[in-house]
Amino acid sequence: MEPIDKRSDSRSKLIAASPAQVFAAMSEPARIERWWGPAGFTNSIHTFEFRPGGQWLLTMHGPDGTDYPNESRFARIEPASLWEIEHLSGHHFLLTIELEPSGAGTLVKWRQTFDTIEHYEGIAQFVAGANEQNLQRLADEVKRGAA
Repeated sequence: MEPIDKRSDSRSKLIAASPAQVFAAMSEPARIERWWGPAGFTNSIHTFEFRPGGQWLLTMHGPDGTDYPNESRFARIEPASLWEIEHLSGHHFLLTIELEPSGAGTLVKWRQTFDTIEHYEGIAQFVAGANEQNLQRLADEVKRGAA
């Protein structure tokens, strides 16, 4: 198997909130609908079985009106610590989000790992920008709170 670091987009963001507050924004469907995906995207969640092995079906609506059906499976969940999905439709990848307490906040470590270096390199530029936007949208949702 090819090295993970050569087929992954990894980034991190410090969010001024507790790991439990960040995790809440990652585990409540109504909140995920508000932040998931790159800037300009909205979401409709159809199925959200938040447990290891559970199914997650959603449609991402692009800013141009294009719909992108998505199917994922929750691989690992550790409350206030780790959230991992296997994305099954379209581009196959494993997304791991780790939450680490850091001072007065939480360091969110985001790693999206593709099956091959070749696959990742073909979309790396898009993925980098989209993941950065996704992390910012998560931070904005955490700041917004559960309202």
